[in-house]
Amino acid sequence: MAKAFKYGLKGITGYLEPAERDLLRGLLDDVISMLESDARENEDPLAALIGLDMDVKQPSDRALLRLLPNVMKDDDGGSLEFRQLTERSVRENKIGALKATAMGLDKDNLVLTPEDAICWSMALNDVRLVLAERLDIRDEADAEHIHSMQDWSQAEDVESYLALVYNFTTWLQESLVQSMMAARQAKS
Repeated sequence: MAKAFKYGLKGITGYLEPAERDLLRGLLDDVISMLESDARENEDPLAALIGLDMDVKQPSDRALLRLLPNVMKDDDGGSLEFRQLTERSVRENKIGALKATAMGLDKDNLVLTPEDAICWSMALNDVRLVLAERLDIRDEADAEHIHSMQDWSQAEDVESYLALVYNFTTWLQESLVQSMMAARQAKS
């Protein structure tokens, strides 16, 4: 059974069972797959180098749009321009954090450096955003309904299973953030 992250003499530590690590690795891989762009033939190497993507469009998948939201609510043109200038680097940063977290799952006992903890926090947040969108969490009542599902033996369908996975990743991220705050307070 997983043990919450905690801050101590070794830094931020935690523990995940092999099945929990496999589950988390699968979730991370799924989000990485969502974020990876298709390679384009005849792409301008200079544009790729500096991060421009003039062919980018707003994602049609709501979960991907949750990871890569529009920056201006009432300005589609401005949002598209910003997306063209930044989306490639945002995707690369997210994928980097997700991959670093997945590599950190290779050991039972987790010991995170401050940099590792930031990557883990970012990756868990992205996983939770995707799960929240798949579960159609829109308000506090939806969230409370999802959080009421706690018993793995009662996972009867995809929604109840996803709810339990969402709750697990929420708990894991919450313990990580609390540990990060404890580490920060200990240093000040």
